Amino acid sequence: MRSIWKGSIGFGLVNIPVKLYSAIETSSLDFDMLDGRDHSRIRYMRVNEHTHKEVPYDKIVKGYKLNDDYVIVDEHDFENAAPDKSKIITIESFVEIADVNPMFYETSYYTEPDTKNNKAYALLLQALAQSKKAGLARFVLRSTESLCIVHPVNKVLVVTRIRFAQELRDTDDLKIDSDINISKKELDMGLALINQYAEKFDVSKFKDEYNNELLNIIKAKSKGKHATVKKLKLHKATGDDLYDQLMESLKTKKGA
Repeated sequence: MRSIWKGSIGFGLVNIPVKLYSAIETSSLDFDMLDGRDHSRIRYMRVNEHTHKEVPYDKIVKGYKLNDDYVIVDEHDFENAAPDKSKIITIESFVEIADVNPMFYETSYYTEPDTKNNKAYALLLQALAQSKKAGLARFVLRSTESLCIVHPVNKVLVVTRIRFAQELRDTDDLKIDSDINISKKELDMGLALINQYAEKFDVSKFKDEYNNELLNIIKAKSKGKHATVKKLKLHKATGDDLYDQLMESLKTKKGA
């Protein structure tokens, strides 16, 4: 793996030099856009909207529209917006991991100590694991300030970028009836069904079957074969009563 960022984790007065590595790799298939007439690849060009001519990459700048005009922003402006945080993941507080709403999660990065003496790294790792807490921090990645949590995974400190609060939309516009009456009998049955399906979280047993099947279809088409379309199987309860549906679900699970 190649590191994508070098800096430090700031932890009180302790600085821990680290490298960041992407912890994510996509399992989706990589498709090219083609001209349907001759299957030539389609190339995207950066074109000046007035001259209609291609613009060399080194001539492209970033601009922010303000009062019907553009203000040009360069790399120094991005760095100056957060000069003290540009190379430091500054832990500002420690929070319970369970209190972090999963809706805030974006992407994760492995950290690796960037010094031979990594005692401070080991200390933070063990302290977070024992306390079941995560460091809430800010840092700058690719000219953008990010909010993140620093948390232990196995024997590695992981930096997971999370969204800022204003990035989550409000739910007030959703049409949800919160006054629906659920009887105690129905609630007890719902809880029983949840407990029936409860198990320890193990994501490794789930595979990306869609992309595997799609690749099989592509390979079949390359040999001139037609793909077989699977029929959708819906499991339905025999009645419309919610309690009866829950009871039937419980019996189905027990039978399986």
